[in-house]
Amino acid sequence: MGTDISGFLEYRAAPQDDQEPIWHSAHNLRSLNDVRNYDAFGCLFGVRNYANFRPLAAGRGFPADASATVSARFAQLTEWYGEDGLHSTTWITWAEVKAVDWNEPADKPDSRLHEYRQTAGGLRRTGKASWSPAFAEAVGLKRGETREWPEGSEWLIGDTLYRSVTLRRKDAVSDTGEWQPVWETMKKLAEQHGDDNVRLVVWFDD
Repeated sequence: MGTDISGFLEYRAAPQDDQEPIWHSAHNLRSLNDVRNYDAFGCLFGVRNYANFRPLAAGRGFPADASATVSARFAQLTEWYGEDGLHSTTWITWAEVKAVDWNEPADKPDSRLHEYRQTAGGLRRTGKASWSPAFAEAVGLKRGETREWPEGSEWLIGDTLYRSVTLRRKDAVSDTGEWQPVWETMKKLAEQHGDDNVRLVVWFDD
């Protein structure tokens, strides 16, 4: 069973009569990004973090001051899914996203070996997996056994090259990938309301 992300973009604006600023719903995340990308989930929020990133914003919970629209939607989904249905709820501001060093590497190599095939144009990555029967047999792993391999370790087994790789943040969240519509929308909201007054609230379901 896979894991999917949901959420909303919010902005904070001061109401009339000099009252405290309140959050307002701006966009449903699904209208900007509905891609299941575990490397991005791990890098940003620590969910399905097979690539071993230091998450940017993990485990913060549902914000107590969330907008009325987002609070109502989250309550509705919680009722539908039950207590264990939604998980890993958290949030991140545009100010935090702007400050990210996208060249930062993960804390250690990807727990999944990257697989490549030789083509006329050179090596082409064909996938990555936590478990490969062919690889396990070749290196003497028992079924289900996993190990941490040093960065750059390689094994050519048949016509498949297996390599231990450490990802950088920009490998998980690229500057042309599915998160760019989210970042662009947050940037535009921040130009009006300020970097700390724009945030993304997310949760996950399996």
